[in-house]
Amino acid sequence: MMLRRILKKYSSTTYWKDKSVLITGVNGFIGSNLSKLLISLGAKVIGITNQKNKNSLLDYYDIKKDIKMHYLDISNYNKLNSVINKYKIHTCVHLAAQVDVNIASVNPFLTFESNIRGTYNLLEILRHQKTIKSIIMASSDKAYGHYKSSELPYKETHDLRAKYPYDVSKASGDMIAKSYASDMFKLPVVITRFTNIYGPGQLNFTALIPDCILSCFNYRSFIPRSNGLNKRDFLYVEDVCDLYLCLAYNLAKDQSLRGEVFNAGTGKGYKVKEIIKKVCIKANNIKNYESIIPKFKNKKSFGEIKNQFMTYNKINKLFKWTPTYSLDNGIEKTITWYTGFLKKYNYKSFLSKELK
Repeated sequence: MMLRRILKKYSSTTYWKDKSVLITGVNGFIGSNLSKLLISLGAKVIGITNQKNKNSLLDYYDIKKDIKMHYLDISNYNKLNSVINKYKIHTCVHLAAQVDVNIASVNPFLTFESNIRGTYNLLEILRHQKTIKSIIMASSDKAYGHYKSSELPYKETHDLRAKYPYDVSKASGDMIAKSYASDMFKLPVVITRFTNIYGPGQLNFTALIPDCILSCFNYRSFIPRSNGLNKRDFLYVEDVCDLYLCLAYNLAKDQSLRGEVFNAGTGKGYKVKEIIKKVCIKANNIKNYESIIPKFKNKKSFGEIKNQFMTYNKINKLFKWTPTYSLDNGIEKTITWYTGFLKKYNYKSFLSKELK
C-alpha cells in the first residue's frame, strides 16, 4: 500500500457536486449530520432508514426535502435491492445498525439481523453496482473487545476479541466487509472503527453526554450504567463527518486502500466520572455532579468493556488528518446546541411526534 496519498480538497463542491451518495441510517445522529454536510457540497443524497413516522434530526435541520428518502429494513434483501438499483451510486456510507448496547444484551437476534444480515445484504447488492467507487463501513471500537489498559490504545493491528452481542455483531460485519474487499470481489470498501461519537444532534438521550446535559438542565435525573470507572474516548461528530469524506475521496482515487481498517479517537481514555464532571462544569452546574457521584456506588457494569480508547495515527500518517475539536471544545459546542434545541422543543414530544 502506497504511503503517499492524494491530499486534495476532499470536502469541496468541486468533487462532491452531483455525486450520488447512499447513506444507510440516514436519519440517525451521524447520518443526519453527514447528510447536511454533503447537501451543502452539492451531493445527491439517497437515504435509507427503517424509521418513518417520527421526527428526527433531519426534520430539525429541515433537509429531508433534499434527500431521496426510502423507508425499509436493510435486513430485507429484496426491498433493499429494489431501492439501490434505482440509482447509480458513487459513494456509500453504511451507518445503519442497532447501536444500543442495552438492547443488544436483551435482544441479540434483533442486533444480529440488523448489523450482520443488513451488512452482507448491502455489500452483496453494491457488488453489482458498476458505478460504486467508495464504501465506508462504520464499525466500532467495541469490535476489538476487552484488552488490558496496558495494551491500549487500540491499534488497527489488534485482534478482534468481541464477546458481547453488539461487539460481536460489529466484528462480524468487519470480517464480511474484508471478504468483499478481497481479491476475490475487489469491492472498494474500508472499515472505520471510531471511538464514542458525540455532539450536536445526538438525540439518543441514554448516551452518556446527552444524558448528563439533560440532568444539568434539570430535565431528568442522570441514570448511571456502570461504576463510573470505565474509561472511554470521544470524537466530535463534525470531525467524524469530515473523516468520512476524507476516506471516501481517497478510496475512490486509490483502490489500494481497499479492505483497510482505520481507527480514530483522541488517544486518551477518560473515566466516565471525569466526563460527567467536565459536562457539569461546562454547564455551570457542579452541584449536579455532586448529586450524581453517589449513584455510582456499588453499581456494576453489564455487557460493557472496561476500557476503550484509540489513536488516529494511521489516518494522520496517510492523510495528515487530525481532529479539529478537543473534548472540552466539543462539549461546549454540544451544550450550546442543546440549549437552543431545548428552548424550541420538548425533547420527549419532539421524538414521539408523528409526521404528517
